[in-house]
Amino acid sequence: MKRVAFYTLGCKLNFSETSTISRMFEDKGYQKVDFTDQPDIFIINTCSVTENADKKCKKIVKEAKKIAPESFVTIIGCYAQLKPKEISEIKGVDAVLGAAEKFRLFEYLEDFTSKNEPQVYASEIQEAKTYNASYSYGDRTRTFLKVQDGCNYGCAFCTIPLARGKSRSASIADILKQAEEIAASEVKEVVLTGVNIGDFGIQNGKRKEKFIDLIKALDEVQGIDRFRISSIEPNLLSNDVIEFVSKSKRFVPHFHVPLQSGSDKILRSMNRRYLSGLYRDRVATIKQLMPHCCIGVDVITGFPGETEEDFLETYQFLNELDVSYLHVFTYSERANTAALEMDGTVPLKERQKRSKMLRTLSEKKKRYFYEQHQGNTQKVLFEDDVENGYMHGFTENYIRVKAKYDPVLINELKTLNLVRVDENCLMEVEETEEILVH
Repeated sequence: MKRVAFYTLGCKLNFSETSTISRMFEDKGYQKVDFTDQPDIFIINTCSVTENADKKCKKIVKEAKKIAPESFVTIIGCYAQLKPKEISEIKGVDAVLGAAEKFRLFEYLEDFTSKNEPQVYASEIQEAKTYNASYSYGDRTRTFLKVQDGCNYGCAFCTIPLARGKSRSASIADILKQAEEIAASEVKEVVLTGVNIGDFGIQNGKRKEKFIDLIKALDEVQGIDRFRISSIEPNLLSNDVIEFVSKSKRFVPHFHVPLQSGSDKILRSMNRRYLSGLYRDRVATIKQLMPHCCIGVDVITGFPGETEEDFLETYQFLNELDVSYLHVFTYSERANTAALEMDGTVPLKERQKRSKMLRTLSEKKKRYFYEQHQGNTQKVLFEDDVENGYMHGFTENYIRVKAKYDPVLINELKTLNLVRVDENCLMEVEETEEILVH
């Protein structure tokens, strides 16, 4: 029995796909083992959102070969689609599979034995037309359920359409079947994931269904306590979606909404599909219907042409906005993107300085959001995540909680009092008093 190990870089979507590919191996009689357990085969699922992710891939290949010098190393994922030849030249790589090929490993690589030179199977991205259903299972307390892939947007900084192809989805009926499979495994929380999930509903190049109808159908699935929407574009986060979540049985009050810049000049330059006014309105609508809702924001610093005034406009916009945390990305040049040809390059040190300012703002926003909930009672889902005798979990509105380790609590929902935010911005909790009924 050959042993196989997996390593995933990047987003929740990658985790869902790695997990599905790992089940394909197990179905064929391979034994899944940890990365350090001297496997015969390594499958490394890559990301290419930033230059740093590319460097990580090279480092992981090097580590894999240290652990098992005779192992067969396969690279899949976004980086594999964008730069297959470059990856094949990394010492220790045996095979590279692109977006259209990664779910067909057994067809292309058969018995996973090394040839004289690396095998490269990466067709043009236009060939990535098939929708491959995926969800993670057994790796974490929460399951990541893929509902959509690819993107039809052309943001000036982004390589994802080049790495994953055009927007496409499964049908609502197919996703409901997967949700029911997940429910049978006693998972308590499902995170909906994709490249552009608000664009859900395109099958064979034509729009057949809508995201609002998907979440309405999933809300009726028995056996799953929580659904969480991972990330949704502000122009696709419609009022009917927000209103539905506010009244939903299972969808939790948490949205992650990419902004990228608070400057309309920069948003236009990025080729985003909204301006700052729409974003402000979306936040206001969410908070009006769900004052306790957690709102996360993606923002990029140092995009070409971003002056100090543009950055301060973004900073001020975010400072005044009722959001809960920021994911801050320092702009990095990516091949074959429109931004690469733009004037006004921002020096790297300046980009990093701006990122640091926004990360500090994020810490303040997050602490303030947590402090607003001190004294409240909330349900917490605990994860298999133990550190220094404490375990961690999340409330519905994404407050990270710490409690003394108790193995009974793993993957359990427990109603607790939120007591105090500690120095690491974790919410300390205590048991609620049981009401005795005589």
